[in-house]
This record gives sequence, structure tokens and C-alpha cells, in this order.
Amino acid sequence: MRRSLLTTALSLTIFSSVQAADAIRVAHVTDFTGPLAPYAEQLHIGMKLGFEYATEGSMTVEGRKLEVIRKDSQLDPARARTLVEEAYGEDDAHIVVGPVSSGVALATLPLAEEYERIIMPEGVADAITGDSWNRYVVRVGRNSSQDAVSNAVALGKPGVCVATIAQDYAFGRDGVAAYREAMESEGGRVVHEEYLPLDATDFTAAAQRLFGALKDRDGCDQGRYIFTIWAGSSNPLSRIKDLEPERHGIQLAAGGNTLAAMVGYSSFPGMEGAGSYYFESPDNDLNQWLVDAHFERYQQAPDFFTAQGFSQAMAIVAAVEKSGGSTEAEDLIEAFRNLRFETPKGDMLIRAEDHQALQAMYHFRITPQERDDWFSDRTTNVGVPELIRTIPIEAMDIPIRN
Repeated sequence: MRRSLLTTALSLTIFSSVQAADAIRVAHVTDFTGPLAPYAEQLHIGMKLGFEYATEGSMTVEGRKLEVIRKDSQLDPARARTLVEEAYGEDDAHIVVGPVSSGVALATLPLAEEYERIIMPEGVADAITGDSWNRYVVRVGRNSSQDAVSNAVALGKPGVCVATIAQDYAFGRDGVAAYREAMESEGGRVVHEEYLPLDATDFTAAAQRLFGALKDRDGCDQGRYIFTIWAGSSNPLSRIKDLEPERHGIQLAAGGNTLAAMVGYSSFPGMEGAGSYYFESPDNDLNQWLVDAHFERYQQAPDFFTAQGFSQAMAIVAAVEKSGGSTEAEDLIEAFRNLRFETPKGDMLIRAEDHQALQAMYHFRITPQERDDWFSDRTTNVGVPELIRTIPIEAMDIPIRN
């Protein structure tokens, strides 16, 4: 009898180990603490909803259970590296997703190559799928070039002149470089570039330089614009507006942003730009499912990082299904290349050359409205990015930078 019990216990132990080994392990290593924490939470919520949708609630892909491991990189590159190593080496994660900070994400990319495992950074800097890329890197979120090119396509044409203001690091400089190239290909011109520190709060002198570059320039009969590429709370748009650029025939332009940031857009009626996602822009069943589920569970609209997290989950499930259930890195790399998959934004396509997901963007015009559905705890006046047109993948020439 004792031998039988021991045999049964041993069998159960082996069975449990096989089950554990058979799971698909995804480690979400991102910046849950610090200034980017709201973005990280949106990404995590979106990823959970995406896995739920993609697996019809089973959290199972090709007969294998999905496990999501949450780790807080705290906006610290050294800590992020430690946690990614822990995820690969101790948790035996097949895929690491994150971090959301571009700088922190860049610090982790070499580890994917070292461990020969997939990493899906959530940051936006072009360098992630550019100079710092390796073959284990797959990005579903948009990059700086997509932000910039879509905005250039939205506004660019012969006779348009633009001066840009951006933060002086990879996010800003990559974005302006891509914007300049795309604006010129549309027939417009970038006539001045202004770069300021990440923590800048005084924009007066920079604004005067922008005005000077635009106000008396010839060949700008189709529009003079100041285009901002900025992340964080101290956005220069309000200060530039206070200085009355319209006196010089200058209009402001900016890309899309999170709902919290676009509350401030209510002060810019008529401002145009292009963004990655706004919950009322895509018209498809999958996006409607996301919007309905998010309202039901969180009593407010999903934000664009929520949609990105959802899309990341959809890509992972689609790749594992395409690989026949394999989570071996080489099989996943082959599956991700040229993968076309469903997202709340419609189909995305992961480009084979740099594993960057190509995706639609949305040309908008700001309309101030009072809304009670953007946030669960208040009604407030916001700048709604009303859709002018969807910019399809084919309309944007996104550079390959690696």
C-alpha cells in the first residue's frame, strides 16, 4: 500500500512538472511604478483582455495554458535588466513583454539575444527596431516614425511649412527625423527644429524662435504649423498658444495622446494631427468588444496603451498558433515574420525586416466636448479627436533603420 501511495505521489509530481513545463510563460516586465505607471497598467489590462478574447476565455493556446508573470521595473534600467534575466533564467519565460519606457527597454534588448528568447518592448523609440535591434525583438506598438509619418501624411502638401519642437532624446529626435522625411515626401517643408531638455518648463524663448522661423517665410501659402513631439506633463502647447501664434498666421499641430493628456486639448479647437488609437475611431467588432468589456469592468473608456496591450496579446496567440503550438524561439521568430493578425485597430502586419508591426493611424481634428465616459470618476471638458480619415498601412512609408 505504501509503495502504491509513493508511486501515485511520484506520478502526480511528474504530471505536475510536465504541466508546468507545458505552459506558455509570458513575463510582463514594465514600469508599474513611477511617472509611466498609468501607461503600464493600461498595457497590462489590455494584455489580459486580449488574451481573454484571443483564447475565448480559456487562457489556452494549442492545448497549452497561458501564464502571465508580472514584474515591476520601476523605470530603472538596471532593475529591468535584472528582472528580464530572472524571467528568462528562473521563470523560464518564453516571451518577455516590456518595458514601456524606451530608455529602459533599450537596456534590456541585448538580454533577449543572450538568452535566445523573444522580447516585445513597449517603448516607442525607433532605435528599438533600429540601431539597437536584434532578431529576438518584436514590437507591436507603434514606433516614433509611425507617429511622425502619419502626422506628416495628415498635414503635408506643397506649400506647407512646419517648425518642430521636441524633447532632446531618442523619442524626440527620431520622431522629428521621420517627420521631416515624410513631410518632404508629401511636398511640405520642415524649416526649423527646436530641441529642449526632457524636464523643460519654460518654452517662451523656444516659441519666439519658432515664430521667427515661420512668420515671414515665403512659399508657405498652404499653412504654417508648429508641430510638437512631447511626452509628459509639461507640454509646450499651452505656453505657445498663450503667445498667440495666430497673429503670425501660425497654427498648432500635435499627435494623438492618452485620454488624460487630451483633456488639455480642449483648449485647441480645430487642431489637427494623427494618432495611434482613440476608442471611437476604429469601426470593427473586435474594437467594440474591447470597448464594451472595458466599460463593463472599469466604467470608463479604454486608452491607447490599453489597445496596444490587447494587440500584443493577439500577436502572441497568433504566433503560437502559427507555429503549431511551439514556443521555441526560432519557431516564434519565423511565425512573427510577416504575421498578419487582428487587433482593435484592424489588421496589423509584422514586417519581416525589423519585426516592427505596421498599422493604421487616425487623422483627427480636435472638438471640445463635455464627456462623462472618458473617466470613471468625473465628467470633464475634453478635446475629442474626431476622425477625419483612417490612414492605412499602405499610405505610410515607414523607414527601416537597422
